[in-house]
Amino acid sequence: MSTILHVLNGDSTLYGFEQTGIAGDVMVWREVLSEGPVSERITSANFWQQRSAFICKTFDETPHRYHEGMVAQLEKLSGPYEEINLWFEFDLHCQVNLLGVMMLLSQQTNLSGPAVYLICPSEVTGVSDFRGMGELNGEQLESLFDNTRVQLGDYDFELATEAWDLYVAGNAVKLQAWLSSTTFWANMQCLKPAMEAHLKRLRVNAEGLNYIQQRLLDIYNSGTHDRPGIYAAFWANEKIYGMGDSELDIHLDELTARGLITP
Repeated sequence: MSTILHVLNGDSTLYGFEQTGIAGDVMVWREVLSEGPVSERITSANFWQQRSAFICKTFDETPHRYHEGMVAQLEKLSGPYEEINLWFEFDLHCQVNLLGVMMLLSQQTNLSGPAVYLICPSEVTGVSDFRGMGELNGEQLESLFDNTRVQLGDYDFELATEAWDLYVAGNAVKLQAWLSSTTFWANMQCLKPAMEAHLKRLRVNAEGLNYIQQRLLDIYNSGTHDRPGIYAAFWANEKIYGMGDSELDIHLDELTARGLITP
């Protein structure tokens, strides 16, 4: 067993990572904590039971596959590693998943835990309109590792804990106050814009729609009615959310159920 663990933000990054010469064991984080139920104690069995029920219902997964692909992997985070590298991106999808990993690490009672590092690019040299590390090859990932990796400290974990608690609470007023009063983001530079994007999701307009639902409806009403076209139009301006088509379908299905769009 290696003394180093890499937590990757999804299987798309794994392909490029396997082309690198970076040493260490790998855990792939296969979750979408930016959608569905969450609670403060992410180390509890109830938390993962809730997640399993939501994922299986929403994304056509099976309880067994979810357990093997996600829950069983969590044991690695409490392994005897000296170093853990977290590979997550700038968007809301990744930042909430990053908060989840950091909460798992901080809620475990091992006081002499590993050194934790973050690789979190918001842009990559030579890549126009960067959207995710799944787009990168092994050489590009090695460059990120060598040139952008930062070690997370106590203040970073304090920020993450505050952000996680506010995310779980889902209170727009409290989140706005925290965003306004927090002036130093240390190594969590991508957290503020992601949480600002989440704040827009929490607020509901006079028609009872949040920002994402209204944007999707605007795209539909502008004449783009096929779902691939709607996805592309949304992604063009809203990559901060990091939403895949399956996640956008949650909101499109809701608009359909309300009779605002036709399938």
